[in-house]
Amino acid sequence: MKQIRNFSIIAHIDHGKSTLADRMLEATKTVEARKMKDQVLDSMELERERGITIKMQPVRMTYDRGGEMYELNLIDTPGHIDFSYEVSRALKAVEGVLLLVDSTQGVQAQTLTTLQMAKDQGLTIIPVLTKIDAPHARTDEVGEELMSLLDCAREDIMLVSGKTGEGVDTLLEAICERIPAPEKKNAGEFRGLIFDFHYSNHRGIIVYFRVFEGSVKSGENLKFIVAGKTFQALEVGVLSPEEQPMDILSEGEIGYIVTGIKEPGIARVGDTLARTNGAKEALAGYQEARPVVWASVYPESQDEFDILRQALDKLKLSDSSLSYEEESSGILGRGFRCGFLGMLHLEIITERLRREFSIELIITAPSIVYEITKQDGSIEEVYAASRFPDYGEKVTVREPWVLAQIIMPPEYMGSTMTLLYDHEGNVLDTETFKDGRTLLNIEMPLRELMRNFFDKLKNATSGYASLSYEIAELRPADVVRLDILVAEEEVPAFARVVGVRRVETDAKAMVEKLYKTLPRQMFVTKIQAKAMGRIISSRTLSAMKKDVTAKLYGGDITRKMKLREKQKKGKKKMLERGKVNIPQDVFMKMVKSE
Repeated sequence: MKQIRNFSIIAHIDHGKSTLADRMLEATKTVEARKMKDQVLDSMELERERGITIKMQPVRMTYDRGGEMYELNLIDTPGHIDFSYEVSRALKAVEGVLLLVDSTQGVQAQTLTTLQMAKDQGLTIIPVLTKIDAPHARTDEVGEELMSLLDCAREDIMLVSGKTGEGVDTLLEAICERIPAPEKKNAGEFRGLIFDFHYSNHRGIIVYFRVFEGSVKSGENLKFIVAGKTFQALEVGVLSPEEQPMDILSEGEIGYIVTGIKEPGIARVGDTLARTNGAKEALAGYQEARPVVWASVYPESQDEFDILRQALDKLKLSDSSLSYEEESSGILGRGFRCGFLGMLHLEIITERLRREFSIELIITAPSIVYEITKQDGSIEEVYAASRFPDYGEKVTVREPWVLAQIIMPPEYMGSTMTLLYDHEGNVLDTETFKDGRTLLNIEMPLRELMRNFFDKLKNATSGYASLSYEIAELRPADVVRLDILVAEEEVPAFARVVGVRRVETDAKAMVEKLYKTLPRQMFVTKIQAKAMGRIISSRTLSAMKKDVTAKLYGGDITRKMKLREKQKKGKKKMLERGKVNIPQDVFMKMVKSE
């Protein structure tokens, strides 16, 4: 029997995971030289453009080690925190990981988070220093960091260059030597763990899975244990990296199954596959993907509403963590309230809607879910500001907090602390690395993290800081609803939930923005921001001037006075009715997220 080694690569964004995978595919002759291109495993246009991995991609390589054949199954995982649940499922499907660290940058915050996941699952960890050919590589210093982080010896650390391919053969040797083979369960019943899937127009959902027990053939009747849906396996095979059909996949192997299913919400990361009349128990660790950030998505033209619905349905087929429900707004028309795993997930989905389906979108400012406990003890989850309770109602509000880690050079400590104060963040403790960089463990409300905290942190530290976070528990929230009134009438679309500390700043900013964008009316218009039962900020938009006497010439002064009197009465009547028609483009500017 061939020796099987299942492993994954974990690293911070842009530390060269996909490039190293390219060199491994070359060294094992998995991809012919003529078909080779950069980032072979990043198949999505957006991934190649940004240089990040969004979707996981498994690949099987065959490696000849002194006449003995090894089957190496690599799962290339996303590095961004938004996809940490997917990464945890990929780690469940392997026995070992390569901990990849850029020798020019050192250990980053995201690396620590994923490393902890690998340690918790008891995986074998091989430390790898990459980019050793770069002119400013600091292999000795970063090596020291890794030694103290993993409590390993200097000779345990592999040195490679994804660019030149140096050290890749030695690394392949180490994978065969150090990573254990899959354990034999010898259970008759088939069970497999789904760690990813994608959608094909012709063949439906194709799931990527690891066989934990038993074996599976094409043509068998299978089921998703959690989703409860049954189907026939149309094809079973492995990816190298193109799909390669096989007769059978046995225990310990990683491959794909073509399900033929074309409805969203069935396939989910972490679900278990079994025979229809086989195992009843799912493999441990399954979780429902929980949206963290909410935003409304509207088509710019209402004619495209159905196209947007179809586009979301199609994206849901390849991304089970996306959730959405229809909603309508009096001004923006019909659209969808969508739930995302985080800000990067929101950015990717909206970018894919624009590119793959050519839809022009209006995206509202993202919001989070607040838990409202009323006086009678009933609990309600609110994620739209217009549904947030009025000031003075006896309710308890709780909001999600995050625990985060920031790694940065010490000279940026001052600017980072100022930024943390502005975003209601608290420092729990600090550590110093051997190369002098500082690690801050912090906590802050999720709503503050979403106020462009990451971008501001990059600016404050000249791009040197790295951030990773995890959602912690719900805590009491000190927040209020901020309403905007135009001509003394509330405009629900402009309402938002803000922290009490920021209410005045936000109120002034919104009133100022509306004052600059709203066209003048025929009567004096007041623009006000109201919170905590009082008006916090106000601006008055003066009326349009119209000279009603321009057409008169000569004659008695009383003729002009009569016309002016008539104009005055008309303006008074307009003011009483007080309806201001806010143009669509003003809404766009106010509602669109920054």
